[in-house]
Amino acid sequence: MDFMRLLQSLEELLYELASWLVFYPVTLWRTLTRPRDMMRYADSELGDTLEKRYTDTLSPPLFLLLTLLFAHGLELALIAHRDDGMLPALLRDDANLLIFRAFLFSIFPLLMAVQLLRRAGLALDRETLKAPFYSQCYVAAPFAFGFSAGMNIMRAGRHEMIVAGGAIVLLSLLWYFVVEVRWFRHDLGIGRFLALWLVVRTVLAAFALVVLASLALSYGLGSGPH
Repeated sequence: MDFMRLLQSLEELLYELASWLVFYPVTLWRTLTRPRDMMRYADSELGDTLEKRYTDTLSPPLFLLLTLLFAHGLELALIAHRDDGMLPALLRDDANLLIFRAFLFSIFPLLMAVQLLRRAGLALDRETLKAPFYSQCYVAAPFAFGFSAGMNIMRAGRHEMIVAGGAIVLLSLLWYFVVEVRWFRHDLGIGRFLALWLVVRTVLAAFALVVLASLALSYGLGSGPH
């Protein structure tokens, strides 16, 4: 019986992994072309039972995690000889590095969700935070990929690669800002300039926390031998 249960678990795992080949591009396309619809979709799906959630897409946190995995793969392809000497020993393992980057980029949807709840005058707890956080994970994923890809292309060092990478970073930021400004305007019923100010302030705070977390890990664990 234990062997049969193991086989059934493997069957389910294999199907789940294979289904990502279909539902990842579907989720990505919908997020890029209809970001606000996807954010509303993320909210509504949380009201369903666990088995019925996100049946035609990937769940938002999984979508963000897989996108960062693809960004990491692109980094390995672009940078043949990555210098890990400046990284803490813990982050020289690819799995640990991916988890840490997922944590860093999750700061963006987290702070956006907190900002929304505060401006709406809603209580901040685990239940109220979940829906806006899930919504934000959808749009954070393309931004994270574009930003990471652009920075890695710039690391190639050649002038044309630096220009191309910088353009990708700027386009990713622009797309993210436009989506977030529209989200704040729609959900809070505020003007364009106030929404822009909230987005700028939140993004800057997120980048500051990313830098602080990176520095804390580096100094806490040591940067290893040079």
